[in-house]
Amino acid sequence: MPGWRAGIRLLLDTQVLVLAHLGSLPARVQQALAPIDVAVCISAASLVEIATKNAIGKLSMSEEETNLALSELHVDTIAFEASHAFALFSLPFHHRDPFDRMILATAIAERLPIVTGDRNFRRYPNVKVIW
Repeated sequence: MPGWRAGIRLLLDTQVLVLAHLGSLPARVQQALAPIDVAVCISAASLVEIATKNAIGKLSMSEEETNLALSELHVDTIAFEASHAFALFSLPFHHRDPFDRMILATAIAERLPIVTGDRNFRRYPNVKVIW
């Protein structure tokens, strides 16, 4: 049930949700998400990314499977809002993927660490990366 955790908030990169769906979540990530006081969040931009990649055949993850993965990880969804979009204006162009840039902007605007295996995220000095 989303919202039942309190304390530390972590923003998941899309790949974390996909790996959870595939049953391939690294033990290190599982440990980071396990404590009861960790609130796990995902940007609505990640849901757009999954739907888009599913539609073009780059990913096989249906709406139902996405909802199940969100439920199993007890993930709260953060809407992509104007404050997140405005954070894109000052975001260095280290990363070309528009979905990743939206996730980074969300993390900056919300002041959240990101759980990701994407090494490019570490190039942003205002973002704490876990993994």
